[in-house]
Amino acid sequence: MTVEVASDIVGARISVNGQGVATGATNLAELLSELGYAGRRVATAVNGCFVAEANRTSTCISPGDKIEILAPRQGG
Repeated sequence: MTVEVASDIVGARISVNGQGVATGATNLAELLSELGYAGRRVATAVNGCFVAEANRTSTCISPGDKIEILAPRQGG
């Protein structure tokens, strides 16, 4: 997956699925929205710890954080 963040966003440098990005998001819910995941069913982790959907707004993003976003895939 390729992550693209608008070049005019200035803020924390974090890692999303192994790729460095700059974000203006202050919490995980904002980051998901910024990256186009709003409303989609995904699993999330911050620094290796699972974050439930209900906790994304209260989970702050800090410089250097490692975020993993996993979307379900179909196939067999």
